[in-house]
Amino acid sequence: MTPAINLLSKHGIAHRVLSYQHDANAASYGGEAAQQLGLDPAQVFKTLLASTEKHELLVAIVPVSGSLDLKALADAAGCRKCEMADVAGAQRATGYLVGGISPLGQKKKHRTFIDASAQALETMHVSAGRRGLEVALAPGDLIALTAGQVVSIGR
Repeated sequence: MTPAINLLSKHGIAHRVLSYQHDANAASYGGEAAQQLGLDPAQVFKTLLASTEKHELLVAIVPVSGSLDLKALADAAGCRKCEMADVAGAQRATGYLVGGISPLGQKKKHRTFIDASAQALETMHVSAGRRGLEVALAPGDLIALTAGQVVSIGR
């Protein structure tokens, strides 16, 4: 089990774990998850890390069908600007490898921002903490466990 799945179990959160054979040559981790699992890309969310001008790491959760609007994230976080965090820093801060970064069970708590489109869904899918492993859960549960702010940060 991954820290993400352990956290869900510990809190008694209803969830479903889905797995698929990860292709190391896949162009997009999230896109691959949606395709391999036969899911609507609007229901599969990628977990991205961004860095503020003060070097604070922020977690941004957006649908794999779109992209992260860094300006909207900066506005939501109350900072001047954000840029994508470097891969090594993201992996160190979360304890997960890129392509398998889950918003749940990270090594450190980071401010988390979830795209508003998640609220319209009954179930959303995020990485379960390993490439080829996704977890389905209610958006409200993800918001509660991450203390996430729901904002429009996707394009």
